[in-house]
Amino acid sequence: MRKVLNSKGTRYYFDLITILTHKELKVRYKSSFLGYLWSILHPLAFALVFFLAFKVVMRIQMEDYALFLIAGLFPWQWFSNSVTFSPTLFISNVSIIKKVNFPRDTLPFSMVLQDMIHFIFAVLVITTFLFVYDKRPFISWLYGLPILLFLQFTMTYGIALMVSSVNVFFRDLERLTGIVITLLFYCTPIIYPETMVPERYRYLLDLNPLAPLMISWRNLFLEGSLDGWMLTMSLFYSVLSFVAGYAVFRKLNWRFAEVL
Repeated sequence: MRKVLNSKGTRYYFDLITILTHKELKVRYKSSFLGYLWSILHPLAFALVFFLAFKVVMRIQMEDYALFLIAGLFPWQWFSNSVTFSPTLFISNVSIIKKVNFPRDTLPFSMVLQDMIHFIFAVLVITTFLFVYDKRPFISWLYGLPILLFLQFTMTYGIALMVSSVNVFFRDLERLTGIVITLLFYCTPIIYPETMVPERYRYLLDLNPLAPLMISWRNLFLEGSLDGWMLTMSLFYSVLSFVAGYAVFRKLNWRFAEVL
């Protein structure tokens, strides 16, 4: 009997996430002519700006710099989009929260999931750029992509769950999140390699939760390699983010309907 109930609960949870993810996709691209293409054009536009600034104007000595940028900006966009939109997630779904009894943690879950789906399709763009630069995808992608997808999803979901929960009670967090995301972007080796960080400050990269993950993505795309230490650090930060995010959600969840 218990197995039947667990099976029904799992099916209900799965169906709910599917519906919410579909809703998020429809809302995001409602009345949008280009639709999904915007999720590709955004990082490509940033890559163009940074390429012109650092390669053309400042003449940074780095081969295949455009490909280097593409390999880092697409995984960053997934994280940035999910966390940036997370503060208003529960607030914008107030009508559902007050009227329907459902697992509210599925809202940030479905949002991060649909951003992950966008990123998976964006891998095709990265692959195209590899061919343009006379490079090829690596066989290590077969196991590297699932590993990094899991690590980034877990980390992003935990952070999004925490931010969306706290913002229900502390609305200034929405603006603070945007500032933190901007600072994290420039503190993470995305538009520059980690080797450009002075040796005496390089240990600080380990204190940045995004640095090991973004470096791992770039190494996988460009070199087909994964570093054990980087994966260990990414796993640590992913688990920490998930546990912290879920703990905050469990503590505040019961007051959502009352405050909203």
